[in-house]
Amino acid sequence: MNHILVCLALLLYLATAQGGVGAQAVEDVSATDPPELKRRLAAALEAKGPDYRPRTEHLLPDGRPRYTNRLIVEDSPYLLQHAHNPVDWYAWGPEAFEHARRENKPVFLSIGYSTCHWCHVMERESFEDVAIADLLNRHFVAIKVDREVRPDIDQVYMTAVQLLTGSGGWPMSSILTPEGETMVAGTYFPPEDFSALLQRVSALWQEQPEQMRARAAAITHAVAEALAAEAQAAELEDRIVDRAVAGLLEQHDELQGGFGHAPKFPQQPRLALLLDHALRRDDQAALTAAVFTLRSMARGGIQDQVGGGFHRYAIDNDWLVPHFEKMLYDQAQLARLYLAGWRLTGDPELGRAARRTLDFVLRDLTSPAGGFYSATDADSEGEEGLFFLWTPDELRSMLSPEDAELAIALYGVTESGNFEGRNILHLPMAPESFAAARGLTTVELWKRLDAINQRLYRHREGRPHPHRDEKILTAWNGMMIAALAEAAEALGEPRYLSAAERAAELLWTEQRSAPGRINRVYLDGRTAQPGLLEDYAFLGQAMIALYDATGEQRWLTRAREMADALWERFADHGEGGLYMGEAAEETPLMARPKDVADGVMPSATSAALQLLAELNRRTDELAYERRATSLLASTSGLIAQAPSAFPSLLAALNLLRHGDTGPLQYAARGAVRADARISAKTSTGDHGSGNLVIDLTIRPGWHINAHRPLQDELIATTLRMSRTSADWQMAAPAYPIPEIVRLGFQREPLAVYRGRVRIETTLEPNPQQRANSTVEPSAWLTFELRLQACSDAICLAPETLVLHTVGQTRRDVAEIVTLRSGRRHDALQGFVQSNRVQSE
Repeated sequence: MNHILVCLALLLYLATAQGGVGAQAVEDVSATDPPELKRRLAAALEAKGPDYRPRTEHLLPDGRPRYTNRLIVEDSPYLLQHAHNPVDWYAWGPEAFEHARRENKPVFLSIGYSTCHWCHVMERESFEDVAIADLLNRHFVAIKVDREVRPDIDQVYMTAVQLLTGSGGWPMSSILTPEGETMVAGTYFPPEDFSALLQRVSALWQEQPEQMRARAAAITHAVAEALAAEAQAAELEDRIVDRAVAGLLEQHDELQGGFGHAPKFPQQPRLALLLDHALRRDDQAALTAAVFTLRSMARGGIQDQVGGGFHRYAIDNDWLVPHFEKMLYDQAQLARLYLAGWRLTGDPELGRAARRTLDFVLRDLTSPAGGFYSATDADSEGEEGLFFLWTPDELRSMLSPEDAELAIALYGVTESGNFEGRNILHLPMAPESFAAARGLTTVELWKRLDAINQRLYRHREGRPHPHRDEKILTAWNGMMIAALAEAAEALGEPRYLSAAERAAELLWTEQRSAPGRINRVYLDGRTAQPGLLEDYAFLGQAMIALYDATGEQRWLTRAREMADALWERFADHGEGGLYMGEAAEETPLMARPKDVADGVMPSATSAALQLLAELNRRTDELAYERRATSLLASTSGLIAQAPSAFPSLLAALNLLRHGDTGPLQYAARGAVRADARISAKTSTGDHGSGNLVIDLTIRPGWHINAHRPLQDELIATTLRMSRTSADWQMAAPAYPIPEIVRLGFQREPLAVYRGRVRIETTLEPNPQQRANSTVEPSAWLTFELRLQACSDAICLAPETLVLHTVGQTRRDVAEIVTLRSGRRHDALQGFVQSNRVQSE
């Protein structure tokens, strides 16, 4: 630890010390470029076309950029933003480091992303400043990295920043040796401090090179230690999940939702574990905390109340003032969370948030080819959030007096505003309470609000838009595909499935450069950058989601290809675990990182573990279970030390050991597929009962024993209702008529089910149980299907599938929740009708 403190002291000294190399007028670096490079950059600029508008203040009289650097040929929108800075930027690669070693210059490494507000600020203040650019060009080799394209590089150097300063963020600014080892690191620097830092480091590099290298070596050692995964395995019992959930509940903000204090991020992996635990263990505390946070965010300014979708995070405790970026990975995760919350509770507000988030992505983040763009910026017209802000006069000018008055009251709009004199729209009062206070039903309120939002959205479309990052990242698209595929059936929206399939085909066609090899970035018809672990893992998960939604074998085949490839390319066969990226010896990197702990996204390791666990349930390939167990063992020591820091790994652990949750389950390693649904019993018009249908699809060559097998020693197929659904009672199931067959391993005839069969039963409310219960029943019902699967050669061990279901269509959902509560559920009916209006 002493060497870290020494490095921190050095950083503080460098940032404040005076003296060193003075700045001079910037030279036109392009004038000294080799002729071949000049031709390449000129051709790349010419290819931008006549409508190209250089992002720089340095323009020639004819409007052409004064400076053009190597970033003009890159495929990252973030790097392209800096292509006309006077800084002689390089992209990350061997060319930059060879230049640094050849001229014995330190490397200045800047890492950010295209929708980063403070990245834009530092660009305007420093990278567009000719004097600062001259310092960089004369005394450093400057490298620019897009953290969204290369999160593996970002993780290594951000670790150094965090060790040296105690915090992190973007833009990340580091000064490295020519061998890529950190000497000085920080985030945003004001231009005066940045200039002084560059001058002082340059002087020290010339005067004390060995001391600077020694400090860099110490930092490198500290970074390698910090990134090293815990090799010691620990026994992970199921109660480790209970410990993690208890830790998350202790951190939960019971007043405003979320975890900890401002700034508040949604913390999606944490919420996902709480919802998973609530469903698996009927944990009301976990459910209450997760749903409270979801409702708080849905009512806050962090949700775009007009256009749908969620901003990146809130800078305050009550989710009012967001940082106005919108990231694709947030939309994908939050859509699934709101969908899960809706399924668990029947709360129409949660279902509405899920739908509006998905619709925002399809409307505003979808490319003509069907892929999903990465993000939209926080800034427009030079101001953060301006695109999303409103005044009372604006609302009155475009709405009828009655609608304007309702919108102003519902959205908490005031003359003074709540953000720089304007208003972030939010819901200060619960929608059902607001409706009741005005004599409206929830249905009527949603209907009026949808019409109001449509008019506001059309008006807002006329404003200058924030920048949109149009690169298509494989990993983030995989997450979005999975969300759409899952929502398609739950919300009764075939268009979601169509969008998911279209995006998946685009990735498979354009990003798969060879069998078992995918790229990470797709932009303007070009594919670039070898895929990272998260790209293979999340794309594999997307293929699983499509297989579950359609039953088409091609999706499962593609998922298997991704799982096999990631193990081949990223496995650490010495210490165990998976690396973030493939080894690249030609470019220096202080360490080869592994992504284990969750951040704003599930870790790449947890995504890989989930994919392996899903394939273990859906295929007969035993290697997936072995690999999943090995991967889990490589992380178990870390998990045992701090369980709540690894919620996605624990959710994947549940999946591996206990199977999926929801109405679709697999048995016999994919040979048996069980799909459950509940529908209203409409034949008699009786609104006090419902029908449960379980469709079984059994692979050719396999069978399960009938409900009444002909031999006593055989395990019968049986269906029963779980005790967690005690407010309902189930009639005796109607089992299908079995086939009587003789198989090679059995002399006596067998009664079996093969192919496609159906089990049906009727559900009735349990008046006595409901009368004795003080707990409002959840929207889910839980059933246990006991079966044993056999082929012509072997019989597998008996299995019990736990099926959770609430209904197949929106109409069925409304009916079944009405049945369960014993009264008309106006809110859910409102959700159904509201979304019917939206669809029309």
